[in-house]
Amino acid sequence: MFHNAHKTDKFDTPLTQTIPTLEPMKASHSITFSQFVASLFRLIRYPNLLIIIFTQYFTRVFLIHDKSFRWRDFWELITEKNLALISLSTVLIAAAGYIINDYYDIKIDLVNKPQRVIIGRYIKRRWALLMNQGFNILGVLLGFCVSKHVGLVTFLATFSLWIYSNKLKRLAFWGNFMVAIMTAFSLLILAVYYPGHQREVWIYATFSFFITLIREIIKDMEDVKGDAKHGCKTLPIIWGIAQTKNLMYGLIVVFVLALFMLATQLPDRQILYVFTGLLFPVVFLTYKLIYADKPSDFAFLSTACKIIMLIGVLSMLFV
Repeated sequence: MFHNAHKTDKFDTPLTQTIPTLEPMKASHSITFSQFVASLFRLIRYPNLLIIIFTQYFTRVFLIHDKSFRWRDFWELITEKNLALISLSTVLIAAAGYIINDYYDIKIDLVNKPQRVIIGRYIKRRWALLMNQGFNILGVLLGFCVSKHVGLVTFLATFSLWIYSNKLKRLAFWGNFMVAIMTAFSLLILAVYYPGHQREVWIYATFSFFITLIREIIKDMEDVKGDAKHGCKTLPIIWGIAQTKNLMYGLIVVFVLALFMLATQLPDRQILYVFTGLLFPVVFLTYKLIYADKPSDFAFLSTACKIIMLIGVLSMLFV
């Protein structure tokens, strides 16, 4: 895929190829209101936000509930006021994170995904910043409306997302690590507020953390050209694809071991059987990773990680 002047193996050296400069476009003045709204929904990744809401409600109903839970209690659970506030707070902070991430990534995205660039084309940069700040403030306020502990967690999440987008994103591994932490945050915030089944929630948060971390590194391998052009020091750029893959194999091993170690600490072994079943898609992911060498291969692996995440969430039905 990428070769240097000495024709060395494409996976043994970091990327040093020069890429032509692309400048961000100016926002059009003829954008209609419907185009603005559609672009905003794309910008905040509304499918991802819906997944967050689904995951939190699914966790509340099937993982965090009293032992006396009956299906007749279902409506009462999903209409909880504080659950709605927690979920709305979480998606506002996530949406703000997507906005600020794209704000700092305009030039990179013009290389990697030019057709998906929104800020500067459909939404002005200053409006993007204002929406980011507004969503963050509202998200934190809603968190404090639930409890001071939830409010503190949402404030830390907001600050962490700013650090990630402005600083850590361009550093090897730490940006990936922060995104994984923020994904686990959507479950951990439930453990902060609801006292029951906290250990089970922590296990699923650990699952979310590792599968997201793996996916973020895979995305770096997919986007290596644009990242290199704009000075991002991601692992595939610094180490090369082959060495980054070796790290991935190690992460997958740690991922599996951590889940099983946590699961064996619970008196109910049902969750252990559930994670044993999840080994099959993880093994398939590892197999495909071994032979991946093109952006399309890594895009497939990124999608596979999303599917594994969804399977993991749905497995709460059997815990």
